[in-house]
Order: sequence, then C-alpha cells, then structure tokens
Amino acid sequence: MVIPPPVRPPRITNFLKPYVLKMHFTNKYVTAQVIHTPTATVASSASSQEKALRSTLETTRDVAAAAKIGKLLAERLSLKDIPAVSVHFKRQQRYHGKVKAVIDSLREAGVKLL
Repeated sequence: MVIPPPVRPPRITNFLKPYVLKMHFTNKYVTAQVIHTPTATVASSASSQEKALRSTLETTRDVAAAAKIGKLLAERLSLKDIPAVSVHFKRQQRYHGKVKAVIDSLREAGVKLL
C-alpha cells in the first residue's frame, strides 16, 4: 500500500523553502538527505552505508566521510537541477565537525545555501 504525500493548502506552500537539507549522524554512519518540502518527498540522499562508497572510505563515521557524503550529495543535486538548499539543524547540532564538513563540501561543489 502506497501512502500519498500530505496535501498542503497553497497559502502554506508559498512560504515553505522548497528544498531542505537534513543530516543524521550515528556512531557508525553519516546520512544526508534533501527533502522537497511541498510534497514531503526525498529529492536526493547520500549515506556512508552505500556499498559503492563504503569501499572508498577508511571509516564510515568521521569528518572525512561526512565531507565525501556532502560532495556526493552535491553531485546528485546537480544532476537533478536543484541549485539551492536550506539547512535544517536539529537541537544539538551546531556548525562544527561533521555538520561543517557536509555543508562546506556542498558549498564547494556549487550548491547555494539559503
């Protein structure tokens, strides 16, 4: 059974930022995904759990892995013609360490941050 995305009234979608970057860090992996807010679907994602990427990383959880995830996500965004992304931080996330690595590698690859 497929659950359709929520339908939002047009007055709300006018004020939503269309693409939001969300990052998730565990003790083993780094995951980043870009969500299309009006339709509540994942536009693109990258993770250190992917088999093709795991072989090129020394560890799947450090700052270097986070930087590689950001670079891979930026390539996938450019293929889908998504030029700009807004960043969503969780409560405990600060612009430091792995978060900074993901965001900086997105910036270096040409993705604009709102």
